[in-house]
Amino acid sequence: MALAGNAQCAATSGAETAAALASTNAIRAQRGLAPLSVDPRLQRAAESHACEMARRGTMTHVGGKSSGPMARIKQLGYKPRMAAENIAGGRFDLARVQSEWVNSPNHRANLLLPQTRHFGLGRAVAADGKTVFWSAVFAQPKG
Repeated sequence: MALAGNAQCAATSGAETAAALASTNAIRAQRGLAPLSVDPRLQRAAESHACEMARRGTMTHVGGKSSGPMARIKQLGYKPRMAAENIAGGRFDLARVQSEWVNSPNHRANLLLPQTRHFGLGRAVAADGKTVFWSAVFAQPKG
């Protein structure tokens, strides 16, 4: 997909995270679902995974040190009852990736999981300087 190598892995901006959260919550509200809130552990997990995908130059839910989003958020101290993840890679800005996820039945299903309460968003740019990798994590805590 993209060249592996040094990726640009800055923290996702607060503005991007807020915009993604607002868009996600608007879609959830249309279905009568509770809004999500940003959890800093999910944010770190999503940012770390986007960075790892950008460094590897490939989209995957499996990380080098984790089997998926549930394992990644547990490693950061979040105690999940359930977790889901949307990923993307391409020349996508936030509006485009959100649109792609809404228009994909499987990705939209993750946005609309009724039991989820928390959210995190990650963004990183691959070594080619053009391919953007995105990760969004949705979770419900135990208890």
